[in-house]
Amino acid sequence: MESVRIKFNTTDRPEFVKELRNRVNSYFKENNRSKHANTNMVVKTIVMISLYFIPYFFILFNVVTNSWLVLSLWTLMGIGMAGIGFSIMHDANHGAYSKNKNVNKYLGYLINLVGGSVVNWKIQHNVLHHTYTNIANHDEDIDGPLMRFAYEIKRHKVHRFQQFYAWFLYGLITISWSIKKDFIQLKRYKKKDLIKTQNITYNKAFIRLILAKLFYISYVLVIPIIFSSQLWWLTLIFYFIMHFVCGFILSVTFQLAHVVSETEFPEPSKDGKMENSWAIHQLYTTANFARKNLPLSWFVGGLNFQIEHHLFPNICHVHYRKISKIVKATAKEFDLPYYQNTLIGALVSHAKHLSKLGKYDFA
Repeated sequence: MESVRIKFNTTDRPEFVKELRNRVNSYFKENNRSKHANTNMVVKTIVMISLYFIPYFFILFNVVTNSWLVLSLWTLMGIGMAGIGFSIMHDANHGAYSKNKNVNKYLGYLINLVGGSVVNWKIQHNVLHHTYTNIANHDEDIDGPLMRFAYEIKRHKVHRFQQFYAWFLYGLITISWSIKKDFIQLKRYKKKDLIKTQNITYNKAFIRLILAKLFYISYVLVIPIIFSSQLWWLTLIFYFIMHFVCGFILSVTFQLAHVVSETEFPEPSKDGKMENSWAIHQLYTTANFARKNLPLSWFVGGLNFQIEHHLFPNICHVHYRKISKIVKATAKEFDLPYYQNTLIGALVSHAKHLSKLGKYDFA
């Protein structure tokens, strides 16, 4: 299945996406607004970076020495990591933060400072996830040996318990990236000839990855072990907790937007053809949640408005709430779905989906 080239149906109601784009473009033009970051976004950028680096320097210079207080600083770093991912790096690597490509480029590199890889992330997220959303064996966000998110993925006995152990695994995602996953991904992307999508050679990407990992481990772990007042093994535990907090927040947020009972997991035909156009496919495979929860929306970079993000990834997330009214109304006019839920409702829906996929081979 992986070798099949996916082809979306370009004849499937092309008037929908044309009308939607016209309406969204008119909104920005009529209100004289840029599609990129505004003052609120700049303030958020400062807050999120501070939330990560200020606790780091407090730890490094032993501003506090009580182990529980130091643990709270590492926890704040984990929250800051998630905030950087949600609110800064994500927009920047979509080219949505600024109309200045260099601003997007350098803010996008923040993912390297928190243990990831900008090259791998762009391939996995921008190329694979955004193009092949919820298509098993193509969207890597729903692939994994210990989790079964779609019926097309083979069910194993262990999946019967995935609704219980999933929450722990979610917390391991960023520490896996920081240690091994990026290297495994890069080799896989070389084999699939995907690295060229980032205008870089494999050798150059591999060297940059090694240097980025060495720098990251040195500043975030080795230096604190040397200079922090805490015992080395405590620092290792705190480092793990930081990643667990970040990984859990990131994973759950993205799961609630795609891996819920309401969304679909369309399968291509044997020759790779999809039933819907790309834009309509996004509506069937994506869901919003907690739309009225302003603090949550602020922290997760508007990614609870995932439908708007998938349809307009080049628009900064600070505008999603406003354009969501346009998207919802247009989808309704064309008799298309617009899935949305509360935070609790989305969590319950995700748990039910995991349980169902763990027990049954078919819907």
